[in-house]
Amino acid sequence: MSLATRQQDALEPVRAALRLQADARAGAIVRQAREEAAALLTQARSEAARAVAEAVADGRAQAGRIAAARLGLARRSAREQLLGSDLGTYDYLAGRITDAVLALRSEPGYPRLRARLAEAAARAAGPGAVVTEPQEGGAVATAPGVVVDCSLSRMAERAISALGAAMAGLCDAAVAGPAVR
Repeated sequence: MSLATRQQDALEPVRAALRLQADARAGAIVRQAREEAAALLTQARSEAARAVAEAVADGRAQAGRIAAARLGLARRSAREQLLGSDLGTYDYLAGRITDAVLALRSEPGYPRLRARLAEAAARAAGPGAVVTEPQEGGAVATAPGVVVDCSLSRMAERAISALGAAMAGLCDAAVAGPAVR
């Protein structure tokens, strides 16, 4: 037996031990990779289930909002059909009120009214407010971040809003005509 062969034979147990260590290390790496892959798969399944549950909940909520919106549209449509003539009367009366308020510009007391509106708007807007008179009359005060609208058209809107339920009574009276005594 030659020296090279004897050396090869002598190294064989070392090689075998290194192979065993490499196989053991490779086995441990494979086991760890499988465990990590299983953990990632479990986490992904959990996240997917949570995403599906959220999507289902979002879908149900959106369907509820859509149904509520459609129901609201149907109710509004029915109400518009029932109140069509009342709306026309309301618009007519609101127009008359607006015209009457805007006509205040031609009244002798308008300058005093405009001064009072300007004062109230400036006070509400705060220090440094700039007061202007819009084309429709009244006053608008502007300060940094604040606009106070005391224009006559806005005052007419507020008067109509303040009538509230009384406006319905006015509409009924306008449709019924004058009362017979």
